[in-house]
Amino acid sequence: MGQEFRVRELMLGVEGMALLRHALDADEDFLKARVEEIRALVTGEGTALPDGRTPLDELDVADGYASWATRYDSLPSAYIEVEEPVVHRLLDRGPVGTALDAACGTGRQTAALAARGYRTIGVDQSPQMLAQARRKVPGAEFRRGRLESLPVDDESVDLVVCSLAMTHLPDVSPGIAELARVLRPGGRIILSDLHPFVISLQGQCVFVHGADQLAFVRNHVHLPGRYLDAFHAAGLTVRECHEPLFNDRLAPGGYEEAIADAARAAWKDLPLVVVWAAEKPGEPQESAV
Repeated sequence: MGQEFRVRELMLGVEGMALLRHALDADEDFLKARVEEIRALVTGEGTALPDGRTPLDELDVADGYASWATRYDSLPSAYIEVEEPVVHRLLDRGPVGTALDAACGTGRQTAALAARGYRTIGVDQSPQMLAQARRKVPGAEFRRGRLESLPVDDESVDLVVCSLAMTHLPDVSPGIAELARVLRPGGRIILSDLHPFVISLQGQCVFVHGADQLAFVRNHVHLPGRYLDAFHAAGLTVRECHEPLFNDRLAPGGYEEAIADAARAAWKDLPLVVVWAAEKPGEPQESAV
């Protein structure tokens, strides 16, 4: 589906969000600067921005990650920067056993699990992402499959990790039910996702597709109540929920760098990701590593 990447409109939205959030408590200079930047964006005076007519394609998960695979690990990401410390602290709590990295992508969390001594299985639907993961973690086992239908036996793993992937499902319930199915009694689930605030306000993560095309894979908004409903329906007990905040990092070379003061004010103190820790009731079972 062909669309357009509208840089001016996105920048105006960020400026407006900065004003909306800080109109009551920001100093006069900050407010005047935002109004002047908005005026320049609307009139085109003093700006050298593209006209916003860059073609933009919406790709399904398979095609999107096939295209994104070789570039994925090279792109700085504030989302990953705030997510990883939380997820890794949860991983460090152990005990070590058999772990599943569901929707493993290029093997970012697979590598973290293997480094901690887990016997690790990585599952992803993209052959291109799996190829990157195999190179990164040659000692892990990798299988092709979807979040909604994991190629893993019932109650066969002690830990399930799923990072920044559930947001691609229109409904989180089938995915969370699958994570619960493969988990042994007493086992743990660590699930991270883009925060619904971010998806509601900013929408989609755009990446370079092909030589000069832009594309995105649809992120769906899942409010915390939907996760809680899905965890409950799957027989899981939620133990923790973390919401790490924006870390002041703007995407290098992105349009927000041109309006950095507004962008940092717009995202200040907002959560970028949500990290859930849940358990499957029952006595932990022995698992050989």
